Amino acid sequence: MKRWAIAFLIILPLLAAAQNFEDRWTGHFSYASVKDISQGDNKIYVGAENAVFTYDLSTQQIQTLSTVNGLSGNAITTLHYSESYDLLIIGYESGLIEIVKEGEENVLKVVDILEKQTIPPDRKRINNFTEFNENLYIATQYGISVYDLSRLEFGDTYFIGDGGAQINIVQTIVQEPYIFAASSTSGMRRAFVADDNLIDYQNWTTIMGGGFRAAEKLGNELYASNRSNTILRFTPNGVTTAVQNFNTEVLNFRMADDLLTITTKNSVQAFSEGYVQEAIVDNILDFELDLLSGYAFNNNFYVGTNEDGLLVVPFGSMQATQVLPNGPIRNSPFAIDASPGQLWVAFGEVDVDYNPFPISKYGISHLKDTLWNNIDYEDLRTSLNAEPTDLVKVTINPENQDEVFMSSFEKGLLKIVDETPTILYDQTNSPLDRIIINGADAGIRILGSQFDSQGNLWFVQSKEKEGLIKLTPGGQFQKTDISSIITNESEIALTELAISREGYVFFGSYGNGVIGYNPTANKFNIITENAGNLPTNNIRALTFDKQNRLWIGTLKGVRVLFSPGSFFEEGATPTAQAIIILEDGVGQELLFQQSITDIEVDGSNNKWISTATSGVFYLSPNGQETLLRFTKDNSPLPSNNVQDISIDPFTGVVYFATTQGIVAYRGSATAPSDNLENVRAYPNPVRPGFNGNVTIDGLTAQANVKITDITGSLVFEETSEGGSVLWDTTAFGKYKVRSGVYLVLVTTEDNLETKVAKIMIIR
Repeated sequence: MKRWAIAFLIILPLLAAAQNFEDRWTGHFSYASVKDISQGDNKIYVGAENAVFTYDLSTQQIQTLSTVNGLSGNAITTLHYSESYDLLIIGYESGLIEIVKEGEENVLKVVDILEKQTIPPDRKRINNFTEFNENLYIATQYGISVYDLSRLEFGDTYFIGDGGAQINIVQTIVQEPYIFAASSTSGMRRAFVADDNLIDYQNWTTIMGGGFRAAEKLGNELYASNRSNTILRFTPNGVTTAVQNFNTEVLNFRMADDLLTITTKNSVQAFSEGYVQEAIVDNILDFELDLLSGYAFNNNFYVGTNEDGLLVVPFGSMQATQVLPNGPIRNSPFAIDASPGQLWVAFGEVDVDYNPFPISKYGISHLKDTLWNNIDYEDLRTSLNAEPTDLVKVTINPENQDEVFMSSFEKGLLKIVDETPTILYDQTNSPLDRIIINGADAGIRILGSQFDSQGNLWFVQSKEKEGLIKLTPGGQFQKTDISSIITNESEIALTELAISREGYVFFGSYGNGVIGYNPTANKFNIITENAGNLPTNNIRALTFDKQNRLWIGTLKGVRVLFSPGSFFEEGATPTAQAIIILEDGVGQELLFQQSITDIEVDGSNNKWISTATSGVFYLSPNGQETLLRFTKDNSPLPSNNVQDISIDPFTGVVYFATTQGIVAYRGSATAPSDNLENVRAYPNPVRPGFNGNVTIDGLTAQANVKITDITGSLVFEETSEGGSVLWDTTAFGKYKVRSGVYLVLVTTEDNLETKVAKIMIIR
């Protein structure tokens, strides 16, 4: 029949296995916002924003799954654990479905819905999963799709709106002999679940109009929440009655242990057959209830919160046990800075035009060794008696790594000592002045900052005549007038800042290119698009490499200033240069028209360059060779929009702050040492089950590293680029070496110094 062509969608099984990246990568995701909960195999499965964790009910152990384990990093909307097939099924905003099987390393990606062109991109959201008779009924924004769990392939798709239209189905319920479909706009519909022709929309009957938020069976009755948050009961004989009305939004229904769980923004309630309330949680000691999901199981509520992770609350209690994997406070880092053994993260926000509105009021996170310490915004505000909003830059003092400064693009300069916020420099306690834009108070807009070799912190303030500022180690502010080189009227924002080997200060701008300042001579110079060969005057990143060359990241590509020392010479007309690379024998500009967000230099003088749309590029010292490129498709990056990069110089770990979370890559380019006194290998011993790399660090530049077995047979040799090399515990990549003691023989480039270390391998 012709109408079937409208209602029927052929979906072929499109499957792909996602790679596991645990050998070189670590995920640092926030699990504080819990979108959905499921249970099975004596575990609670928790879907956070873009990662998952499990909570073992017997051992209370927590295990995480993220992009490092092969998940996509997309926005999670729902999940379901199938005990029959030992599968965890995860649904996403994008329409992607991922399937995780216990004990298997790879994640199965089901991309049929995601890639189906006949479904508009804004109608692919996975709303809910219902398992029945080997099938998974997938409630989506376009209708219902059926997935065969035994064969791991799609069956039919049902477009059940009037005339076969696509309608948003929030939940499906199988209560034999019927399957029910609750729509957010088009009523409650049902059909016979055994009907072989459910693709025909005419076989679906509307039993009640209006819109629904959730629905589920309880005993032999069906319950649903309409858009007015009224709970309706549908009895088998066709009678519909209202049984309760909530004064806050009903978020979801879940069913387990013959109990219906109803979650609202501020409560979780469990009902037994006949809609008898068995337990309720609407107040938890030490926590403010801001809920996203809930699940009643085994006389406990598992409460999914917006900011506090999973709370386990026994029936009849107001005491909660918090279950929350270690991680940062949020999944939207804006700025990071690393030093040996630590990483600081700020979560402020400005848009591409440096507009700070709406004002962000977020806390800060600190990773020290392997543990995160989070300071929420209320604690920040209380300890400072001030409001450090829109924190957009982090700078660790290289001479005192317990001292950290964060730039606020609205309230001034925040100083943190020993993890304690100590002072917010603003107009009340410093020479910093608030600015006026179009007659309105626009605050104190601080951004780029860096320490010089004398321990002075230099930073820039936008829209201020004295916009270049120095804070001395003694706490004195010195302001420099920049109006001779740019004016407030011509500049929206001053951006990043970098200091050369000579102590020259360079800072970027939104519309005036790169400005250089010689503090000794009190002299400025400038390069722009028209006078200096910049691709645009919009500067997003500045950094000096180990050859004292200034790398400039712009909204439209990269430039290098090769001689910053001559920048201030009389009559000098400095010019930045593009990096030209060969592609198929044709000269091309490196990262042409790419929006650059950050440039960092590692211990080998290689360049890490992040972009707003294309992930991360790892380049040789001169930029001519791309050593690595990381994107969302070939790495655990959860997004190709990478806001910031920072490198731990001791371990070589490279941190990437993306718009959807932080991941870290265990690189090999640590800063080289002056001698071989601190050569070490880790992990040591290498124990059974270890599948990663052994790191040998504490090396000098260009040191020769040889590894032999106890008989002297060579199994590995490499020359260090920076201060470390990696060994995969194989004999030149051919096979894993056997158990035993292995000797590490290190020789400096000039052959004047040697060092011997030992590695124990236990297979």
